[in-house]
Amino acid sequence: MSRLEGKVAIVTGAARGIGYAVAQLFADHGATVVATGPQQRDPYRGPVHFEELEVSDPAAWSRVVESTVDRFGAVDVLVNNAGIIVYEPVHELTQEGWDRVVAVNQTGTWLGMKAVIPHMLNQGGGSIINISSIWGNVAVAGAHAYHATKGAVRNMSKNVAITFAEQGIRCNSVHPGFIDTPLTQSQDPDINAWVVSATPMKRAGLPVEIAYGCLYLASDEAKFVTGSELVIDGGYLAQ
Repeated sequence: MSRLEGKVAIVTGAARGIGYAVAQLFADHGATVVATGPQQRDPYRGPVHFEELEVSDPAAWSRVVESTVDRFGAVDVLVNNAGIIVYEPVHELTQEGWDRVVAVNQTGTWLGMKAVIPHMLNQGGGSIINISSIWGNVAVAGAHAYHATKGAVRNMSKNVAITFAEQGIRCNSVHPGFIDTPLTQSQDPDINAWVVSATPMKRAGLPVEIAYGCLYLASDEAKFVTGSELVIDGGYLAQ
């Protein structure tokens, strides 16, 4: 069954990991997908079109969104997935490090919504899916900049949901637990082992398991779902 037949979606951070899985799954279910990132890493199958995008650059967002509308006629779905993490504690993180995490995780999400909402208003609605994190809900030592930005994503999503509910724009956040991606593979193995050990299912999640949650929120099956937090974490937050 093609659950997104005829829809046009933009997915950020889609060169690898969760974003790549989302772009592929959306295309498999009938969507035309504009996948974005700093550079394309792996080939896609199906109707996936790659565009370079620096998510903290408003001019780049305008270019990608306008190009998408010109080529495909609409933007029905936005998945704000691009994100980075640093673990330095408050007193050790540099101003540059703080600014970069905020620029990608928080400002990038805001700019994406800012760019697509006028088009969604004109076309009568759409679905915005913002990737937050379980660490947008609870804390772990050291990752305060990540917590700050993912908590902001959580609450920005609720604001957009209630602001535009009557105009047909739905906005929800997705909160992954520990997922096996190139991002997590590149960080300290001790951190990874600790998070997996603290996860009741005792394993890392897969990118496609997050993608299926996004597929639901993007589809018309979720047309009464807005302002929600979809937690996909192997039971971590249930403790």
